[in-house]
Amino acid sequence: MKKIFFYMSLMLACTQIQAQKDFQGMAVYESKTQAPKFEGMRGNRDITPEMQKSMEERLKKMLEKTFILNFDKSASIYKEEEKLDAPGQQNGMRVMFGSMTGGGGTFYKDVKTKSYTVDKEFMGKEFLVVDSLPKLNWKLEQETKQIGGYNCFKATAVKEPSKTDFRNFRPKKTDDKKEDEKKTSGETKTNFADNFEMPKEILVTAWYTPEIPVNQGPENYWGLPGLILEINDGTTTILCSKIVLNAKEKVEIKPSKKGKVVSQKDYDETVVKKMEEFREMNRGRAGGPPPMGR
Repeated sequence: MKKIFFYMSLMLACTQIQAQKDFQGMAVYESKTQAPKFEGMRGNRDITPEMQKSMEERLKKMLEKTFILNFDKSASIYKEEEKLDAPGQQNGMRVMFGSMTGGGGTFYKDVKTKSYTVDKEFMGKEFLVVDSLPKLNWKLEQETKQIGGYNCFKATAVKEPSKTDFRNFRPKKTDDKKEDEKKTSGETKTNFADNFEMPKEILVTAWYTPEIPVNQGPENYWGLPGLILEINDGTTTILCSKIVLNAKEKVEIKPSKKGKVVSQKDYDETVVKKMEEFREMNRGRAGGPPPMGR
């Protein structure tokens, strides 16, 4: 009798271990970023209200994205849902803009090694960014709410914004604009980019569920005792709209291998340098925001 009990216990333990090993989930996230208003921005005087409204609507649509997160106990891949390009859309501009607004490649996270790999395309070149996962000092709050039937807890953290993520830029305050106008008066004309600035830090609010005990989340967010179902940083909200656990068909979770291997710092320096070059080239030209496709 003892032997039977022992073998049954052993089989149950093996089954649980195998179930943990084979565990996999899929989460769908909807990402929305508040599009800036062009009204009153310098370098924008020749644009009619109709043109302004049309550009704001197009930018708003470009900032609405759907992502798929496939995850297991230790790793995940996060990728923008593929969509058909609209007729006449400038593919190069779409890829570059997507890469600078949270998309544009496969984001692989390994929480065991605390590392990530993401493939990026910028100015026709492919990069493979490999670096350590950013560690946020999460403050666990008592506040709770439900998302899709899951009980979620609130957590907050302060992070340094990425200079290569367009979503992190904030419109300048009126007083700051006036000060800049004094500095540039009689010297050089301003361009559209002069209306924005990068904050020193960003407050991030996350909602995670311990009911799915994985150390994962969208983009490069991780480090909470449960799957992160919602992220908000003031202008961008990423919200989970669907979860599927242990589907019959498994997804291969592995990093991309295409592109020149660089660190995040090296990639950021390359992008910032090109952005500054464009800014200087456009300074003094006719105002208006950069084209966003047709």
